[in-house]
Amino acid sequence: MRRPFHLLFVVLAACGVAEQPDWARTVAAYEVPLPTPDDKARFVDVMSAAAEKEGLHVDSATADELRSLSEVSPITFNAAIWRGKNDEEALVSAMDFRDNIGRVWVTFSLGQDQALSNRLRDNLVADMKRQWPATASLPIMPNGGIPLVEDLVRTPDGYRVKTAAAAKYAAGPRDQN
Repeated sequence: MRRPFHLLFVVLAACGVAEQPDWARTVAAYEVPLPTPDDKARFVDVMSAAAEKEGLHVDSATADELRSLSEVSPITFNAAIWRGKNDEEALVSAMDFRDNIGRVWVTFSLGQDQALSNRLRDNLVADMKRQWPATASLPIMPNGGIPLVEDLVRTPDGYRVKTAAAAKYAAGPRDQN
């Protein structure tokens, strides 16, 4: 049993972080309060309506899939809006996780067709804010990531990085090369 583990470790250690294409870069992110199963079901409906307007589709995790994923780390929501029959490109990803259960983080990518991505984002964000007024923007860091929950503070205009944590987000991998 130890030999396969060590071989797996060697294979994983040899793998570097692949640079993401620019179109996959996160350009906007929001937190939407979805504390109940009904809220989550309504949100999938809102995502689906926005996706269908643009000829896109939504895939969302089933209750069984969420239970299975929660064995690794708690999660109660996981859905994405995809372009293409074979899920060629995720334009929107929405999920909660251990540190923000019931507060779903929705991220928007730049997209290969930026006009499509912009229309989708504008329509979905307007619907999110109309139906869930406590929706708040999340900061996007230079590396395209979103700060850890414990490094964020809520303001009237959305979240911002706490002053004490700002230095660790000042430069990302793209900035350090």
